Amino acid sequence: MVAPTLSGSRAGKRTLRIAFTLLFLLNLLNYADRYLLPGVQTLVQREFLINDAQLGALTNAFFITYMLAAPMTGWLGDRFRRKPLLVGAVLLWSVATLMTAWVHSYAAMYFRHAVVGIGEATFGIFAPAILCDLVPEQARTRILSAFYVAIPLGGALGYAGGGVLGGLYGWRMPFMIAAVPGILIAILYALFMPEPIRGGADTIAPSFVRTKFIGLFRNAAFWYATLGMAMLVFSMGGISTWLPTFLERRAGYSVGTAGLLSGGITAFDGIVGTLLGGWIASRLAPKYLYRIPALAALGTIPLAAIAFFGPTYLLLPAIFLAILVLFLHNGPLNTAIVNSIAGGMRSTAIAVNLFIIHALGDAISPWFIGFISDRSNLATGLAATLVTLLIASILLMLGSRHIGRANAS
Repeated sequence: MVAPTLSGSRAGKRTLRIAFTLLFLLNLLNYADRYLLPGVQTLVQREFLINDAQLGALTNAFFITYMLAAPMTGWLGDRFRRKPLLVGAVLLWSVATLMTAWVHSYAAMYFRHAVVGIGEATFGIFAPAILCDLVPEQARTRILSAFYVAIPLGGALGYAGGGVLGGLYGWRMPFMIAAVPGILIAILYALFMPEPIRGGADTIAPSFVRTKFIGLFRNAAFWYATLGMAMLVFSMGGISTWLPTFLERRAGYSVGTAGLLSGGITAFDGIVGTLLGGWIASRLAPKYLYRIPALAALGTIPLAAIAFFGPTYLLLPAIFLAILVLFLHNGPLNTAIVNSIAGGMRSTAIAVNLFIIHALGDAISPWFIGFISDRSNLATGLAATLVTLLIASILLMLGSRHIGRANAS
């Protein structure tokens, strides 16, 4: 992945290249670690003798601490240097991942996932805020689309690495291997990345709803984007957590094959969908930062329904197309969030956003889908995501009417 360039001084371009490269690699590891469990969860389930609801609760543990850590992290990020906070967060999640080697009970696994959530929440708040301090609003769709390509790539690494290595060497081995690169890259970030000026690249004039915490609650552009994203995160988090298991149960694939298929589909669709969505949005009016995600959510519904309930021979094509269309939202919607808030309060706003999207989204969807699955089947559980996709589409279309009002208020 080539870092986008920043117009301006040579030092500014160099800082952006360093920031983008290191943060992209950390984001890659962030999502690889997050998707290791879906790649091996059948093996974890067999060892600990747990049901689907308990299996889904492991992911819930991660997101519960993730969202609870976010408000304090955001407050700290707008008041103190983010560099040591970010480095400490990466070291925390990497060490917790390494400690998986000593996990021999369901309770210990639950605790491990909870600790990782704290570290990843801190990184997830600071990384996009730092990148936005280095590029103006009109360039953010491009750089954030490139940055969030790490989501599907990391997911693919987690799925495939978990499934293949877990099948060969046991489910703990992928976690142990994934821990080392994060520690090394955190050290490089500490050595070579300067602290950027908060809001240093902002060009939109400050306003009450963009600069004040109280004003945030009147910022309709922020809230429609956040609530729409929450519904998308419910759907994406639930589907991604259960995808390899669904392929095993519905089509009879092995753990390794299901992991490779999930990883390959996620990588290709995520890269193409994220970059395509960002490319389209960067060439259209700002309201399309909302409308592209809205149409993506709506277009995913029939494809996902075919994947869940259609004939087996359509399973993989439908999943492939559904995930491709869904990823079109990634760059535009993240850009809509960061552009609705000024730099001095961006970490706090991102923290509020993360709390809401996970509290209403993937902090509950893996367990909820597992709960339904225990009482019916996994396809019926996954069908809950069709409802949240529809809600997301409605919210984001409404939100497109408010683009620009935050800048003038």
